[in-house]
Amino acid sequence: MARTEYYDDPHAPEPNSLVVAASAVVTDLHGRILLQRRRDNDLWALPGGGMDMGDSLPGAAVREVKEETGLDVEITGLVGTYTDPRHVIAYSDGEVRRQFNVCFTARITGGELAISDESTEVRFVAPAELEALPMHHTQRLRLTHFLERRAAPYLG
Repeated sequence: MARTEYYDDPHAPEPNSLVVAASAVVTDLHGRILLQRRRDNDLWALPGGGMDMGDSLPGAAVREVKEETGLDVEITGLVGTYTDPRHVIAYSDGEVRRQFNVCFTARITGGELAISDESTEVRFVAPAELEALPMHHTQRLRLTHFLERRAAPYLG
């Protein structure tokens, strides 16, 4: 299913759903950040996705990291909340989503790095290499907030 992301675009379609989602900044021992190249839009992104009815929000982040990257993680902190109504995601099945995302930090506890049916590539990226990767503004914002090592989570 194809996905198009809009940000502050007057031509964006009107949302028809609100989805609670979780993402995670997972780092390796070298400080590199785990990213996936999404199959649905060919952009790099943090692992994450919508919360299921049986999930807690941190549990959703753990589940999504496992599903999308093959790695087991535990949540270690909070980067922030991302609820900007100017961010709209349209899917080819007709869903037009306004997303409420909570971005956590996490550490690896096991598993083996692998792509999923949602990604074409999964790898750890050094912070200095992030700028060169094609990425949506909202993903870059989360990474910027993480790299700033803020004393308090971003609330937006």
